[in-house]
Amino acid sequence: MLMLTGSEIQSYLARLGIPEVQPPSLSYLRELHKAHVEKIPWQTVDIVAGRPAPIDPASSVRLLTTGRSGYCFHLNGAFQALLRSLGYRVSCHRAGVQPLGQEPRINSFHLGLTVTLPDEEEPRWIVDAGLGDMPFEPLPLRSGEYPQGPLRYRVTDSGVAEGGWRLEHDPFASFTGVDVAPEEEKDLSVFVPKHEFYSTSPESPWINLFLVRHRHAEGSNEVRGCIWIRHDSTGVAKTELRTREQWLEVLGDVFGEHLVQYSPLEREELWKRVHGIHEEWKRTRDRTG
Repeated sequence: MLMLTGSEIQSYLARLGIPEVQPPSLSYLRELHKAHVEKIPWQTVDIVAGRPAPIDPASSVRLLTTGRSGYCFHLNGAFQALLRSLGYRVSCHRAGVQPLGQEPRINSFHLGLTVTLPDEEEPRWIVDAGLGDMPFEPLPLRSGEYPQGPLRYRVTDSGVAEGGWRLEHDPFASFTGVDVAPEEEKDLSVFVPKHEFYSTSPESPWINLFLVRHRHAEGSNEVRGCIWIRHDSTGVAKTELRTREQWLEVLGDVFGEHLVQYSPLEREELWKRVHGIHEEWKRTRDRTG
């Protein structure tokens, strides 16, 4: 597994806004996790733009330390490399996200992580910076319900993998939960075919869905196409982003997604593509009532 150099660790921590390296501990793990999910969003930007990034950990670390982002394979792939390089005992696991209205599954379309802290009362922790709007802090790998801000999560045994576990999302969230296999994956090769499907196949759910998500202490934010969705203690609010300027401002100011790898012309083209898909969605919605 990849071990980061001192300069790579410093660049990564700078992206997270964390000033110094500390010895492994639960409190430092919490600090790292909260900063990661708040400052580095989950996104399908590069997939929609037809410029998917590879998911080997070295490439993912470069992605994140140069002001960019990605989805679960990039985010958790880079995060596990950082944690391991900081002295944490990290395990990678095959996992599967259960969409609303569908059955639980473990299909390796998600990379799950656990961290073992031998000196803590709760030795194993669920760590996940790659789900977009859950969780904000690590969760103990123990059955129970865990509120974090306005969102509530539940950890249970998996019904689809013996010895595995399940992380259930808030009842009002955009997906139902995640099931995780207990076996540790020594590298990320099992996820490569899944990434190729997600990032290039016409059947991929992300090819035409521009989606950016992150968590914060009070809730979560999401841009889905041209709709900005905020979930906090007051409920859910939605705003249509009608202009390119509005859209870019929310991406940059709310998510820290400044599209640094795209030229002004490429940003304009990306906006036109996303706005066109959004307008077609509105026409379809209007026709179907």
